[in-house]
Amino acid sequence: MTTLTLIGKPDCHLCEVAGEVIDAVVAELPDAAAEQIEIVERSINDDPALYERWWEKIPVVLIDGELHAHWRVSPERLKDALEEAIG
Repeated sequence: MTTLTLIGKPDCHLCEVAGEVIDAVVAELPDAAAEQIEIVERSINDDPALYERWWEKIPVVLIDGELHAHWRVSPERLKDALEEAIG
């Protein structure tokens, strides 16, 4: 299982766009691949440690805990990274 984490906050336009990109990319993957991805959304408002680390960079996308992107998410780059993570 590959975990894709979107770190953002409510009422963040770029966070909403990043979520839409993630949903679109995962929807385009074959079902067998998409079923191996767990999408987790976290808010910097709910976790002081997340706020301290990421507040200037949201939205932040992590793949299996590793930084993939911040501010803007490239659909092509995300697709490639997810395919590589899934194997």
